[in-house]
Amino acid sequence: MNVGDSIPLTRDVEASIVPAGDKVTLLKGEEATLTQDLGGYTVVVRGNMFRLADKDADALGIAVAQKQSTGGGTPRSKEDLEKEIWAQLKNCYDPEIPVNIVDLGLVYGCALEPIGAGQTYKADVKMTLTAPGCGMGPVLAQDVQNRLLNLEEIEEANVEIVWDPPWNQGLMTDAAKLQLGLM
Repeated sequence: MNVGDSIPLTRDVEASIVPAGDKVTLLKGEEATLTQDLGGYTVVVRGNMFRLADKDADALGIAVAQKQSTGGGTPRSKEDLEKEIWAQLKNCYDPEIPVNIVDLGLVYGCALEPIGAGQTYKADVKMTLTAPGCGMGPVLAQDVQNRLLNLEEIEEANVEIVWDPPWNQGLMTDAAKLQLGLM
């Protein structure tokens, strides 16, 4: 399925109304038009915009991603895992803005803490939103958490939305500003 394509949903699926963030159920057979496939799926159904999680891609006829393995059983170093975490965070998008949350400057940090004696970790992410009243905050936080838990070494992921420091356009990368026409 490509952006602009319409397809009947293959099953009932939970979605979030954009930009309110309220949860609803879209019904099997309803026609969905894909408007964005960055870090989840933004669709228009019955003239309203909704966000579907990656795990629900099958409702659009798209294969669901599986848990990412290091391959061969060789554990990643903590530094390599941190790089992979930031790469995963760059796959999280606000459903209305075609720039990832890292380049938008919404992620303030991610700390890893080993769990037990093994090679598993707890990840704690602090992030913010572009506006305090954004209803999509819980949806974005869940997307971050899901992406981190999809990594083999991450057993626990906590995402905290913070307001200090407040977000401003100065936190965006130059690439994000350029993409949004702010440079």
